[in-house]
Amino acid sequence: MSTQILVVRLSPFFLEKTGFWFEKNFKDICQQYPNDYLLINKSQLTLLSDLVRKLLDLGYEKVQEVSFPGEFSQKGGVVDIFPVNFVNSRLAFRLEFFNNAIEEIFPLEKLEVLDEVKVRKILKAKLKSQKLFSGLKELKVGDYLVHLDHGIGKFIGLEKLSPEGPDYYVLEYAALDKLYVPLGLERKLSRYVGFTNPKISRLGSSTWQKTKKKIKEEVEKFAKELLGIYAEREIASRPPYLKDQEIESALASTFAFRETPDQTKALLDIRQDLLKTKPMDRLLCGDVGFGKTEVALRAMLMAVSSGYMSILLCPTTILANQHFQNFKQRLVSLPLNLEILTRLQSKKEQKRIVDRLILGQVDILVGTHRVLSQDVSKYLFNKGHGLLVIDDEQRFGVRQKEKLKKLRSSLDILSLSATPIPRTLYLAFSSLRQMSLIQTPPLGRLPIKTMISPWSEKKIKEAINKEITRKGQVYYLHNRVTNIENVKVFLEKLCPKAKIGIVHGRLNETKLLKTMTDFQLNKINLLLATTIIENGLDFPNVNTLIVDDASRLGLSQAYQIRGRIGRFSIPAFAFFFHPKKLSPLAQERLEALKQAQALGSGWQIAIRDLEIRGAGNILGREQSGSINQIGLNLYCQMLSEIVLRISD
Repeated sequence: MSTQILVVRLSPFFLEKTGFWFEKNFKDICQQYPNDYLLINKSQLTLLSDLVRKLLDLGYEKVQEVSFPGEFSQKGGVVDIFPVNFVNSRLAFRLEFFNNAIEEIFPLEKLEVLDEVKVRKILKAKLKSQKLFSGLKELKVGDYLVHLDHGIGKFIGLEKLSPEGPDYYVLEYAALDKLYVPLGLERKLSRYVGFTNPKISRLGSSTWQKTKKKIKEEVEKFAKELLGIYAEREIASRPPYLKDQEIESALASTFAFRETPDQTKALLDIRQDLLKTKPMDRLLCGDVGFGKTEVALRAMLMAVSSGYMSILLCPTTILANQHFQNFKQRLVSLPLNLEILTRLQSKKEQKRIVDRLILGQVDILVGTHRVLSQDVSKYLFNKGHGLLVIDDEQRFGVRQKEKLKKLRSSLDILSLSATPIPRTLYLAFSSLRQMSLIQTPPLGRLPIKTMISPWSEKKIKEAINKEITRKGQVYYLHNRVTNIENVKVFLEKLCPKAKIGIVHGRLNETKLLKTMTDFQLNKINLLLATTIIENGLDFPNVNTLIVDDASRLGLSQAYQIRGRIGRFSIPAFAFFFHPKKLSPLAQERLEALKQAQALGSGWQIAIRDLEIRGAGNILGREQSGSINQIGLNLYCQMLSEIVLRISD
């Protein structure tokens, strides 16, 4: 039995100290750090609620079951605490209350925790990660916040409880209960980011602790599975790639932009991966038009200059064809064999390419999932090594992904994601998987001038003629296939100089590809399209976008489509037109679009929405439920801590 225990604050200062230091400096702690400790005595009169509040103030986390230093739990009149000053002895304590007095204090069985040095490292990282993942900048009344110990509430403002006192974050919970969080404890708060609006927690309920415990177990299982996958790849080995500065410089000299710092860093990351003997498996994330394909092309050249084959795998024939045309232009002066393989080619042409693959005469192959067919895949990477670049992996089907897994063991893999991801996920995930982020647009790119107005025939005519006069091209977005031919007739009368092509999802794939090729070769200067243009298309000569009914688009969709123009140092214009009469939902969408335009930084809302989607793509559908229950920021914080705990 114990009669007294000291519980010190979870802080970097105390985490530097050993158990012996606490014993030796007991009196000094009590005198010099009056706000940073709690002294608990047997028979001490104290309210259970006051004890819990003090432990929360000292930075301890309330959990369902204590298993790690810095945690406490409460079940009825029983409180378990694992003080951070008892790390070396691995002792947690149980307090039993009777009425308003602590009747018993006794140590629990020694807990199975890591060694003292590792525990202190994890606790320091935890304090740091709580600040990193909180995301409280630009907090607005009505935003949802997650409190580590109490769950999800709604932020209703800052308040003082006394004229001279500190400010408190005020959170509203179920049954209109309020929680006051002092400004010094904001690390316990994180902004709720999820796929749906959250369910508000009830203060004092055990549901939040149970939810947190369940999700922690799921996150740990997920992290162990990922670590297992990457551990298997660690066994695989291949000779390091060679450096050919001359051929790399020759390709770099044909790039129309200066590399951004993010592109340079990504290329350096990839080069370092390829110079090792372990196969690379890197994820490259970035927004539309930020230069991921350029990084991929240069990586492919690194492989080819080392004597290995490179393959770019695309989710659609249109994308494969576009990449092939671009690569052909860029590689024209280099002694390389470039081919494309899709199911739309004739059988004779496909056989010619497969024959070349058998003879090892293809350096770079651009293709769709046709490349994964058995009659082709068995002839790929004859030397057993090579680089596979996967463009938008999440857009491949389950069967194709299974085939990709089989290819992965000894190949170098570079996966490209067109959807940006939150920095919090990058920080949590980067220790599990090699990742590079491209977050800045190419240097010299001009901002897109965006206009939102009621539908105007005059403005549409002016915008199209202005672009055609400067030898540019136009996207005209009309998102209804049923009457798209009528719109073509209208545009031909309005702008006789416009050479118009139509693309939409119901179009025959051969015709679709021909129209896109004609557009790429400037035989067409106005592409009348549905939202099919949202994904992956990159035509630097297209610098005017006209959306004839913006009220049908969500903000993030409008953002991505707008990102399809303005790819060069030429002024670009986006026109979002809308009907004069709008439904409430259309009005809401339009208001969001107007706010985004007025604020400038309002597009961050769209980016945040896309980042959540990106998080879902990377973590997988199975993790989406967990993210919704506790929010992405707390999920990432948990993932970061668990990876640190179970790695090594």
